[in-house]
Amino acid sequence: MEAKLKDPFLERLSRGPVLGDGAMGTRLYSSGIPFSHCFDELNISNPDLICQVHREYIEAGAEIIETNSFGGNYLRLSSHGFEKHVREINLKAVKIARDAREISGRSVFIAGSVGPLGKALEPFGKIPISQAEKYYAEQIAALLEGGVDLFIAETISDLNEMNIIIAQIRAICRLPIIASMTFNEDGVTLMGYTPADIAHQLEELDVDVIGANCSVGPQRLLDVVFEYRKHISGPISVMPNAGLPRYVDGRFIYVSSEDYFAEYARYFIDAGANILGGCCGTTPGHIRKMAEVLEDYVSSEPERDYIQAEEIKRKRGTPEEKYTVPVSEFEKKLRSEFVISVELDPPRGTNPDKVIKGAKKLKAAGVEAVNIADSPMARVRMSCLAMAYLITHRVGLDVVLHFTARDRNLMGLQSDLIGAHAIGIRNILAITGDPPAAGDYPNVTAVYDVDSIGLVKVIKRLNQGTDLAGNSIGKPTEFSIGVGVSPVGENFDYEIERLAKKIEAGAGYVFTQPLYDPADAEKIVRAAEQFNIPVLCGILPLHSYRHAEFLHNEVPGILIPEDIRLRMKNAGEQAAIEGIKISREMLNDISGMFAGAYLMPSFGRYETVIAALEGIIKPKNAGIAS
Repeated sequence: MEAKLKDPFLERLSRGPVLGDGAMGTRLYSSGIPFSHCFDELNISNPDLICQVHREYIEAGAEIIETNSFGGNYLRLSSHGFEKHVREINLKAVKIARDAREISGRSVFIAGSVGPLGKALEPFGKIPISQAEKYYAEQIAALLEGGVDLFIAETISDLNEMNIIIAQIRAICRLPIIASMTFNEDGVTLMGYTPADIAHQLEELDVDVIGANCSVGPQRLLDVVFEYRKHISGPISVMPNAGLPRYVDGRFIYVSSEDYFAEYARYFIDAGANILGGCCGTTPGHIRKMAEVLEDYVSSEPERDYIQAEEIKRKRGTPEEKYTVPVSEFEKKLRSEFVISVELDPPRGTNPDKVIKGAKKLKAAGVEAVNIADSPMARVRMSCLAMAYLITHRVGLDVVLHFTARDRNLMGLQSDLIGAHAIGIRNILAITGDPPAAGDYPNVTAVYDVDSIGLVKVIKRLNQGTDLAGNSIGKPTEFSIGVGVSPVGENFDYEIERLAKKIEAGAGYVFTQPLYDPADAEKIVRAAEQFNIPVLCGILPLHSYRHAEFLHNEVPGILIPEDIRLRMKNAGEQAAIEGIKISREMLNDISGMFAGAYLMPSFGRYETVIAALEGIIKPKNAGIAS
């Protein structure tokens, strides 16, 4: 213990909270480097850009900067053809960081970043343990040779993989180690480890800091920090994403604001965190705001109780899509009466009974249709196509099938659409799909051969009797095509431009993201007049004040007015009831303006939308928004 305290980094850590940097990949992406490019290779081909990013974080107040080597192992580099450059890339990564430190003239620690191999280890995957040890040993030796001050093993979901990394570091040096795991929205890792499991196992190993980073935003990782602190006496690090990414005009945008991160910096410190920083989506602006908090920080009790974690399901309405053509029964209803549709998520396991029972209750409550989500939040669930078939044939409700471009190439898209038509599905909501980075498999490859506009065009071609290559499919399909729109925030004009393109491509009706302000509802209604197309207003009942804050600050495309959030806060234990009341008010406000309402139950609690619908008098002939 005495020897460890002499280390400069550990000595600094003993004097108070330390601020790390933010995302490297996000800054490179915003500089025009596509995700398809090997970011680690830029250490060789564009070192000035990497140095510039390091300097921006140092100027923002970071005391730790991570080397641009997250994917610098043999396995990841081999996917780009750079497997023979492991040593060079990692040596350069450290050199560039050291140059940035020298240029800045500030006291900054350089952390050698070591990320996951990107493929599962035996026995679950195909990578032998001995091979993994070799890959990590090669990278770690190069980082040590370059002159790092400490190591950070980050975004690891498998404790076995973390153990290998730690062992390889300890085989050659005694530098400090930050061991940072990544968690999903349920507060466990992809391999099923809880914070308690990780704390007990890693504290038995020779690591100096145990942490959490990536995958989720500040709110979720705050819960992890609280759980960590129950079991860990030593330092804790936390580096969350800037909320969930949104795919806009071919680019990923993260939504958590700099002020929101600054607010959570205080919460993290109060919860027991010793090292703070940011992961995907964070920028020098986020770090600068956090630095202001750390500079002025005075230890105090948290103003709010965040210890009890809530299970908040993120319901992101579908951001993009649209087209008009064959008229299904569902689309006919939209043009003649006010229609209620409710979103159902397929189960995570093999048993669909709960969802089917929920659908039956909704039907009994007067709901005319259900939307079946396609692995929302990029998390593995039962096939939406299978769930749609079960709902159609066992419940008898109209189904709107969400269909994403994320997981299927052009061949797969067309094959699954033809199959959906064969089993009786006629309503398709064409969406781009949440990026894998938002879910449990941030390292998997997304397809995105087309976006939502392109997907509408694909479906239209099938409705014309050919595939995209012009080959006949025999009898044309008869899909009614819906799309999504996010009519809030600064990108309204952009969203309407996208909507126009979707309608031009062939979309026939529109679903909005959840709306909480009648003014936003009127705004989209006015904008939709030019298209003469049915619009369904998205409504998501709030469950708690914390739920409202999370949706407002961390979920793309959702803005909740301050007065609504204040109502949820003041409602206290009655917040769930207040949330239903707010939804009912919104339903009444939009009645007569829209062709229908699209309700999204929090946590799969169908009773909340049923309660919200009680006493609602549906207007007649609300059809096309006007």
